[in-house]
Amino acid sequence: MKAKNNFNENSCQTWFPNLTLKSILLIALVWFNIQTPAQAQEVQYTKPSWWFGVAGGANFNFYEGSTHQLTSDFTPPVVFHEGKGIGLFVAPLIEYYRPETRWGFMFQAGYDNRKATFDQVDSSCNCPTDLKTNISYITVEPSLRFAPFKSNLFLFAGPRVAFNMDKSFTYQLGINPAYPNQAPTPEVKGDLSDMNKTIISMQVGLGFDIPLSSQTSKTQFVLSPFASFHPYFGQDPRSIETLNITTIRAGVALKFGQGRLVTVPEDKVVVVADPEVQFSVSAPANEPTKVRVREVFPLRNYVFFNVGSTEIPSRYKLLKIEEVKDFREDQLEMVTPINQSGRSERQMNVYYNVINILGDRMIKNPSTTITLFGSSEQGPQEGKAMAESVKFYLVNTFGIKGSRITTKGQSKPNIPSTQPGGTLELDLLREGDRRVSIESSSPVLLQEFQSGSDAKSAAAIPLQEAPIESYIVFDVKGANEAFSAWSIQLVDETGKLQTFGPYTQESVSLSSKSILGDKTQGDYKVTLTGQTKSGNMVTKETTSHIVLWEPAKIEEGLRYSIIYEFNASKAITIYEKYLTEVVAPKIPANGKVIIQGHADIIGNDAHNLKLSQARANDVRTILESALSKSGRSDVKFEVSAYGEDPNQSPFNNKYPEERFYNRTVIIDIFNNGK
Repeated sequence: MKAKNNFNENSCQTWFPNLTLKSILLIALVWFNIQTPAQAQEVQYTKPSWWFGVAGGANFNFYEGSTHQLTSDFTPPVVFHEGKGIGLFVAPLIEYYRPETRWGFMFQAGYDNRKATFDQVDSSCNCPTDLKTNISYITVEPSLRFAPFKSNLFLFAGPRVAFNMDKSFTYQLGINPAYPNQAPTPEVKGDLSDMNKTIISMQVGLGFDIPLSSQTSKTQFVLSPFASFHPYFGQDPRSIETLNITTIRAGVALKFGQGRLVTVPEDKVVVVADPEVQFSVSAPANEPTKVRVREVFPLRNYVFFNVGSTEIPSRYKLLKIEEVKDFREDQLEMVTPINQSGRSERQMNVYYNVINILGDRMIKNPSTTITLFGSSEQGPQEGKAMAESVKFYLVNTFGIKGSRITTKGQSKPNIPSTQPGGTLELDLLREGDRRVSIESSSPVLLQEFQSGSDAKSAAAIPLQEAPIESYIVFDVKGANEAFSAWSIQLVDETGKLQTFGPYTQESVSLSSKSILGDKTQGDYKVTLTGQTKSGNMVTKETTSHIVLWEPAKIEEGLRYSIIYEFNASKAITIYEKYLTEVVAPKIPANGKVIIQGHADIIGNDAHNLKLSQARANDVRTILESALSKSGRSDVKFEVSAYGEDPNQSPFNNKYPEERFYNRTVIIDIFNNGK
């Protein structure tokens, strides 16, 4: 049946697009050869703004919906729904766009075929039925053109107005395969009825311009492959039923335009002058003093678990058995540049090693024991399963004896974040209560983290060689073309003259020591003297302040911090004792203490700002009281409060452990008020 219904229309359709594409390429080649100029190299033309040409390609048509009644007199016994086919598109075109702009305009109008073959449908007599349509239009397609990168790639979009010119169809009722000897039913050919004479739809696409000629040609050619999409809305070919067409078009356009001559008139004499040069001196200043703080980090004795899981979260650093022997707590360096105005760059590297630090300390202190309290909103059983996960890791990875670790489960931790009657931000609070708390009667296991030693080395810093970035740079842009050689003369405040050179490169770097000698700084008049390749002498002058390079000084400081409980502004007893007995004695005579109060994101901004201020003042009061009892009043305090400000908070607020550490006061201690 299918073989019978394949008629010459398809073969013609295949030949026609191929012939059109070959014709386009042939025309491009002929025009290109004709227009190649036999003219001097100095002749140059602008890129055209107006382009004319022809576009050709294939329409890949997809029919959906349904069609039943083909004409007012003929309705087949079946309904056709889906079809597809390839039709020819060919149209002359006009484009306008200035080469230096992104926007332009396109217009094309021509032949647009939307033919299709529908999916075969079996009739009630079990006879296959076929339908082919050959719908075509005269299409008018104005479009806006946009080149997003001012390059050869461009996008276009606009309306499509189509006027129907062909609406023919071919219908064939086949033979029931059970009765192959039946005489075939003649094809029914005709024109579809109830056709919309005019349809208005849209199209959007992209293309790429490939130049075929250079700007030495007045007439310039461009080959532009393109693809466009014509959605179904607006593309209802008939005023009855629900048939609609979606089309994807792919093709190529050949365009030509004429540029304007931009050569210098031959009757004018061009005088070639010596090339210009640009002279500058870059004399960098010394780097300011760098401040570093070595941090003592409070180790929160909690391991937080994700909702619905009793496994240790992947954000915690978990070692393999063979890595334990190489793990050392003091390898986790916590030296941070002080940054009062910017967000802290340090991450929670120490905290995410909390289980490894605990395991390392238990190995070093074999008589110590711990109790793991697992707290889960699902009840004590899941809480104990969370505690068992931590125990399993310590036993199987660090080799800690199981008898040294006790696990318990409970619904809420001993100090819960959620409070009776609370209604706000309960999800964040419950995340903080879903944890395993580590408790021990041995303080050594849970003491604060501190890398390195408190002792500062008094050894002399070796003399550093001046880095290349500190050199004085003399830039003479254009010297390679303008000068055969050049030199530099420097005159200081006393009239002392120094000469450097001659040089042939465009940039020269000299150390500040070679210019200043025994001086630490000075103001200089700098004169460039260059001999041009034509024999002329050129001079340029400028001034510069030059300083002797010195290694950057590093001012060391100490950073301590304590953690507050949720919504609390009074330090717990252990931290009050810590501030009094550990931190206060570390403040040097005439020292400076910078105190910063912070809060997490739970609660409103105004409340958290007041809360962080109260925490910072609480720390200052404790430290001042401790110093006063020692007869000291020589310390300068600076107190700041940042609330939950994300640009100032020490940590992020994504995970509960980060929110716990943001309930903090940070104390920075410096010598001599620095």
